[in-house]
Amino acid sequence: MGRRRRRRVDPADAARALPEAIAVLTRTLPTGPSPETFRRAKFDRPEAAPALWRLLFCVLSPMPADGASPSLALEAQARSVKAALRFQGYPRRALAQLPDDGSQGGRELLLALAWLLARGPTLEQLLAQSRVRLGDEMPVCECESLASPGPAVPSVEADGCVDTRHLQWLMGKLRFRWRKLMASQQEQCALLGKIHSYTRGCHSDRSLGHLSVTETELLRDPEGGQQLLQRLERENVRLEAALEWRRRELVFWQWMDTVLGACPPEASQPTFLPEIPAQGAAELELVVRELQALQEELQAAVEPRRAAWEARVGGHGPEWSASRRALQEAVRQDLVALQWAWERGGGLTQPHEPHRLVSRTPTSC
Repeated sequence: MGRRRRRRVDPADAARALPEAIAVLTRTLPTGPSPETFRRAKFDRPEAAPALWRLLFCVLSPMPADGASPSLALEAQARSVKAALRFQGYPRRALAQLPDDGSQGGRELLLALAWLLARGPTLEQLLAQSRVRLGDEMPVCECESLASPGPAVPSVEADGCVDTRHLQWLMGKLRFRWRKLMASQQEQCALLGKIHSYTRGCHSDRSLGHLSVTETELLRDPEGGQQLLQRLERENVRLEAALEWRRRELVFWQWMDTVLGACPPEASQPTFLPEIPAQGAAELELVVRELQALQEELQAAVEPRRAAWEARVGGHGPEWSASRRALQEAVRQDLVALQWAWERGGGLTQPHEPHRLVSRTPTSC
C-alpha cells in the first residue's frame, strides 16, 4: 500500500481564504467593516480605527428593542468601549491608554474584538438580540421572594445609626413596585389572550392554533409583510454567515496570531493597578500596621454589642426562632435551585428570559 499523498495547498487559495473568512465574520457582526479595514488595522493604520470603535460599541452595548443603532459621538463610543472592556477584565492596558477621540488604535481594537470572540458566545448573543420575533413573548419572572410578602420579621430596636423602619419601608416599596410590574404584565397577557381567542383557528400550525400580534398586524396592513420579509431575509443572511464562520474561523485565528506577534509585548504587571514607589514602602508598612490595629479595636468593640443583641433577641421567644428558621429554609431552597440551574444549564440562570405565549384552551371540533 502506497503512502497517502498530502494535499498541497494552493497559494492562491490560501490568499483568498483569509478575506473570505473575514467577509463571513463581518456579515455576522452588526455594522461589520470590510476585510480591507481588518487588513489596515493589522498594520495599525489610523483610517481603520473609527470603524472598529463603532463595531466594538455595537458588540458591547445592548441593542435597542427596535434594532436601531444608537447615534452617539465617536468619542462617547470610545469611552464606553473602554469602560465595558475594563469591566469584563480585558487584560491589555494599551487599549485603555488610547485617545478618546477614536482616531487611533486599530490593531488594539482588532485584538479586543478577537478576545471577545474567543472568550464567550458573543456571536450567539448578537444573533439572539437581533432575532425577528414572530410570536408573542413575555419575560417570565421566577423571583418569588419579592412578589410574596414573606415571613414577618419581628421588630427589634437597633442601637446606633441603623434605621430598621427605613429598611422596612424600602423593602415594602420594592415589593409594591414588583407587584405593580407583575400586574402590568398580567394585563398585557390578558390583552394578548383576547387576540389569541379572536384569531383561534386561523394559524396553519395546529400546535399554535392562533395568530400572534405580528401576524395579526399583517392582516390589518398587508403592505407591512414586505418589510417583515426583508427583516427575515437579513436574519437568514446573518444565520448563514454564522454557520459559514464556524467552518472558516481557523483561518482567522491563524491570522490573528500574526497580528498579536506584530504588537509590542507588554510588561507582566497587574492590569490597572497603581505602581508603588520604592521610597513609599516604609510608609505603606506603617499604614498596614495602623489598619491592623484598627481592625483589632473594631473587633473588640463589636463582640460585646453582638452578644447584647443576641441576648435581647433571645427574649422574643419562639416567634423569632420560627421566623429565623423560615428565613434559613428560604435561603437554603434558593441556593439549591441556583445550584440545580447552574448544573443543568452550565452557567448563570436567566430568570427573566422571554417565553412565547401560546393559548392552550381546547377547541371544539
